[in-house]
Amino acid sequence: MDVSSVFQILALGGFLAGFAGVALVVAAASQNRPVRGGVVLAVAGILAGIVLLIVSQGLLVVGPTERAVVFNTVTGNLETPRQSGISIVIPGVQVVTIYPVSRQSYTMSGSIQEGDPTRSDAITARSVDGQQVTIDMTVIFRLQDGEGLNQIHRDWSNEPGGYLEGLIRPTIRSIVRDVVAGFEAESIYGIGREQMDAEIEARLTEVFADNGIVVTDSLVNDVSFSDEFINAIEAKQVEEQQLQRARTEAERRRAEAVGLADAEIERARGEAQAILIRAAADAEALRLVSQQIAANPNLIQYTYINELADNVNLALVPSNTPFLFNFDDFTELSDDFVPPEVDQPQLPDEVEVPEVSTESSEAGD
Repeated sequence: MDVSSVFQILALGGFLAGFAGVALVVAAASQNRPVRGGVVLAVAGILAGIVLLIVSQGLLVVGPTERAVVFNTVTGNLETPRQSGISIVIPGVQVVTIYPVSRQSYTMSGSIQEGDPTRSDAITARSVDGQQVTIDMTVIFRLQDGEGLNQIHRDWSNEPGGYLEGLIRPTIRSIVRDVVAGFEAESIYGIGREQMDAEIEARLTEVFADNGIVVTDSLVNDVSFSDEFINAIEAKQVEEQQLQRARTEAERRRAEAVGLADAEIERARGEAQAILIRAAADAEALRLVSQQIAANPNLIQYTYINELADNVNLALVPSNTPFLFNFDDFTELSDDFVPPEVDQPQLPDEVEVPEVSTESSEAGD
């Protein structure tokens, strides 16, 4: 119970006392008794009731989350909004309208449990590629204090539904539709939704600020599309997943082919290196044999005899053979015989093998 209610109760008590005084006057007059006491009670009670009633109407109590817009009917101007607390107004001259300055939320949803219980209020828009997009949205806001309240009262006090139906609802619908019209539906369905949300909030903040309203937050609760669009998106995602799997499998096979080609190249390189090493060793051996033959011409005959069996002392050969020599020339060497010096065999430390390109094998994949 506020102070004005207390004064109204007191005023009611004064009027009741005045009516009681009138009743006493009537009773005393019917009995030919003095009526002065009743008259005094009646006058005092009625006057007290009137005064208390005027006082109760002139006391303005403003709550902590409220502000009072005061319209002066004499000057036709809006006064500075009254802050929270008790203040005095002149009944009949100063008309008071109370506005909340705490945070408010306005929800537009297709579900009556979330938005307006009397209607489906979801926002239907068209994307830049012509797809239908349905959006459920909540805007959290508060009214500007001071001159902003006077502006709201001046612009929307006579509008049915006030600033909520006259400003908040149509502005949200218009801005959401404009923003959605700049995006493709597939982008809204995917990573473009955050950008869309941010652009909607920026536009709402700018427009409402010019109309005395501060936007605290805007929330896109739900975005829905037509069944045909959703089916098309899901089919596209399945196709992309299959394509990605095919690419992965192709990469795996290509890697395997490159690995096998590299292994084959290394094997061929090893074989080539071994062949080159053997060839180099054979060439070195032949060089050494040539040096020995040049130093000792009888080396061929000696080698021939050395290859004979140990029990062979006489060999019969054709008359035209060149291998007719005296065995004693090779078994009974003089004391001063010195074999010729021959260089130690040198094998190459490293044999270069030509590089083999794998571009052809990769191109074949």
